[in-house]
Amino acid sequence: MLIVTDDVLTQKMAGPAIRAWQIAEALAGDHDVLLATTSPTCERRSERFATEACNQARFEELERWCHVVLLQGYVLNHVPVLRHTDKVMVVDLYDPLHFEALELTRDQAEPARSTNVASSVRILNEQLARGDFFLCASEKQRDLWLGQLSAVGRVNPATYDDDPTLRRLIDVVPFGLPDHPPVHNHQVLKGVLPGIGETDEVVLWGGGVYDWFDPLTLVRAIDELRARRPFVRLYFLGVRHPNPAIEESRVLVACRQLAADLGLAGTHVFFNEGWVAYDDRQDYLLEADVGVSLHIEHVETAFSFRTRILDYLWAGLPIVATRGDGFADLIAREGLGTVVPGGDVDAVEQALFDLMGDRDRRTDCRSRAEAVSRRFVWSEVLRPLVAFCADPRRAPDLPEWRAFAIVAAEPVVAAVPPPAVAAVPPLTGAARLRQDLRVLEETYADGGARAVVAGLRRRLQRVLPGRDG
Repeated sequence: MLIVTDDVLTQKMAGPAIRAWQIAEALAGDHDVLLATTSPTCERRSERFATEACNQARFEELERWCHVVLLQGYVLNHVPVLRHTDKVMVVDLYDPLHFEALELTRDQAEPARSTNVASSVRILNEQLARGDFFLCASEKQRDLWLGQLSAVGRVNPATYDDDPTLRRLIDVVPFGLPDHPPVHNHQVLKGVLPGIGETDEVVLWGGGVYDWFDPLTLVRAIDELRARRPFVRLYFLGVRHPNPAIEESRVLVACRQLAADLGLAGTHVFFNEGWVAYDDRQDYLLEADVGVSLHIEHVETAFSFRTRILDYLWAGLPIVATRGDGFADLIAREGLGTVVPGGDVDAVEQALFDLMGDRDRRTDCRSRAEAVSRRFVWSEVLRPLVAFCADPRRAPDLPEWRAFAIVAAEPVVAAVPPPAVAAVPPLTGAARLRQDLRVLEETYADGGARAVVAGLRRRLQRVLPGRDG
């Protein structure tokens, strides 16, 4: 098993690297696993599997070595040898990166912005056209990816007849949690961090500050809340991404400025200017009183999977979250906290006031959170992937399905006679040659030489009936 991430592999890891690491842990018991990063930084080691920062030459060796490759994000674009591999490929689609790109590129001038967003879509479509098995984080995400899989031709007779539910093509594997409860090892905030006392009430922003989030509403709510609860403290768990290639977001800069302008910085609002190690985050979670996740309402929200909310569940924290995503529905349905409208400062302030002033409700939220969190432990959520890797296989439509494009000029027998339309003259000469070369290039990129040969054989059988190829 070769698992590839673009993220850094250190003690301080972000979501993509954490997910890749946990997948490697889950598969290492039954497989020879190597977790590789395209980043130059690989400091973390495991006794159960190998880890490595690889250059292109090394990736070519690993492609020959592995039987199955699992990748995520932009990896297929960064490791060219994997674009043409005939090994079994698992594609992790838990992060809808083309929606993130819309927000991340907002400050870019045209045509650069449109080019970058289109590049994200192209990279995703290339993965969707090539993968043998796909993972996503929720049923709502699965609906999104089924639509895009259909658009690139992967929902076809071969995949449908193999499994009409298409679970053998794409299944849900949410982000997960450790199988053990969190343990408080060291005091890190209360009575330790200057400005936060032993009995202060800590509101935790548990993760990075990106442009699709809304920390400004939270800071304004804290400004109002301090009049009623003067010992409230807001702590941003990490603002400097562990991957140095990722720059500070626009909203983080604005958030720091707002806290300073309101006189809250260092008294009621605190920023961890680094990044908390994955194994240390439990100390911060267990010292907090409420966990918060606020976002702006746009398309990224609808299909997101907020991993920080999982951490709140793990630690039994009551949650205040913006409505509009799958976790908001879960919070409201299971009584895990309060769901608020987007951008509503007064609603956030009131939700925090109510939770902090009601000990019984916080206890009830904690009990409910502990029960819900058991659904998301890694050993449970990774079951579909573990089952696939126990018997890995190429998708039933690859590489043959793409070969059908080579015979696209053949007549199609329709169940219902098509309406009369003006005749379209067939392509001839240079135009036909350009079309054929384009189809050959796409077919080779998706299925390699075998796909090209299969498509040519089909065309020859049409041109020379009675021959066996």
